[in-house]
Amino acid sequence: MTEPGAKNLDSSLFDLSRKVVLVTGAAGIQGVRLTRGLAAFGASIAAADIDGEAVTKLCLEIEEEYDVRTLPVKCDVSSQDDVRSMVAYVVDTLGAIDVLHNNAQGRPDDIASFFAPVEDFSFDVWRSIMAVNLDGVFLVAQAVGKHMIERGNGGSIIQVASTYGLVGSDPGLYEGSHYMGQRMNTPAVYSASKAAIVGLTRYLATNWAPHNIRVNTLVPGGIESGQNETFKANYATRTPLGRMAHRDEMVGAVVYLASDASSYMTGQMMVVDGGWTAW
Repeated sequence: MTEPGAKNLDSSLFDLSRKVVLVTGAAGIQGVRLTRGLAAFGASIAAADIDGEAVTKLCLEIEEEYDVRTLPVKCDVSSQDDVRSMVAYVVDTLGAIDVLHNNAQGRPDDIASFFAPVEDFSFDVWRSIMAVNLDGVFLVAQAVGKHMIERGNGGSIIQVASTYGLVGSDPGLYEGSHYMGQRMNTPAVYSASKAAIVGLTRYLATNWAPHNIRVNTLVPGGIESGQNETFKANYATRTPLGRMAHRDEMVGAVVYLASDASSYMTGQMMVVDGGWTAW
């Protein structure tokens, strides 16, 4: 006997062809991979980023490669007016938003200020990063969540945290380590913002569950993106799988969270970290 609401257990559970997906930070290193991955499973894509030229180029490439509808949107997620305009534009152009991948995060142009010791860290830099990493995540989730509630058909919201939102920084990891030529660490503002996203996700999940809006957090481990070989070796030693993540290895998790395959999952963290937090 089939249970009420049961679905056939086949690949169609991962089909996104009837879904409109909004991705913020779509032009970033991970954003590009994840946006392409969602399109590969058939989603109509609204690609939002503060770099309007980059998301326009990305959308043209995705349309040609995957034959799906796309919409580039220039948006500063730290601006409430921008966010409201973005959501209205996406809904008017592509239709109701089924999935939000709340992916945007900030980093100052001056990389040295980002890696400054916590005791010397500029509060102005702290606020500028929090404006995107936390305020922006809240503003976008708020606007999209309100839209989902009003249309009454549920949806999936996928936030992005980090292992350093769950555990403390390991100073030994950074001995001899550089990022794009700059001595690196994990800034306190990054850890604090990512930990806050985990808490926000749980709050939204429990409060919006009556509207059938699922809210989960992707928690990536370290991804190769410009670190020097010393850092990669240090990270490999610290990780059970013995390496950093490749850029495409978060795509499957995001597709799962966006799709009907995760229909009974909300308020959870999907940790994809090669075992980093298992030790």
